[in-house]
Amino acid sequence: MIHLYLPDEYHSTDERYPVIYMFDGHNLFSDSDATYGKSWGLKEFLDHWHKRVIVVGMECSHTGHERIKEYCPYQIKSRYTGAVDGIGDATMQWIVGYVKPFIDEKYRTWRHREATAIAGSSMGGMMALYGVLHYNDVFSKAAAVSPAFFKCLPLFVNELSTHPIHPDTRLFMSWGTNEDSHGWQTKRILKMEAAAQRHGIRTWLYNQQGGRHCEADWEVQVPTWMQFLWL
Repeated sequence: MIHLYLPDEYHSTDERYPVIYMFDGHNLFSDSDATYGKSWGLKEFLDHWHKRVIVVGMECSHTGHERIKEYCPYQIKSRYTGAVDGIGDATMQWIVGYVKPFIDEKYRTWRHREATAIAGSSMGGMMALYGVLHYNDVFSKAAAVSPAFFKCLPLFVNELSTHPIHPDTRLFMSWGTNEDSHGWQTKRILKMEAAAQRHGIRTWLYNQQGGRHCEADWEVQVPTWMQFLWL
């Protein structure tokens, strides 16, 4: 299922628009669609934001633990997930090889990488990070909101060494103080930022005071990462 946002004036102009591809599309716009009854409130923000963009929200599988497999680009084993044979790269190939060409054909988009972003939270944040590193020829910017790292940090750092990174790449990463009681997420994100900066990526970190791992708090961050990515 695709949850698509078009600017209000889309059908009354000939304008073309940049595109943001986002994971967990059902959680973005409507509380009635959201898994836990609270969305990001993204429509209300975009309706009043100065920049006009198209958002392609891609819904995950809701069967069992399929979302974890779909949104994990590596094979991992952790106390939280158990053993996961991730198919995240297949998910990205579907986005790059099918979803993006379909959107570019059916809608008035700017197709070049400078006008193409990727974003998500939690496992979707992990995928946004993977997408902008592994498919940097497609995406020039990413928002990894409360990204799930598990034991994947060395693999993400390796992506920087094995894939060419354009110097205009932007990466936003965030985490809340209430989801990092042991400081592990802070250490991971700081290490990821240092590695990204060594490869010329422009970064922005946001540590939300009192922030929890939930849509209500991720909604608060929307203006910050939108402004940074599209400056």
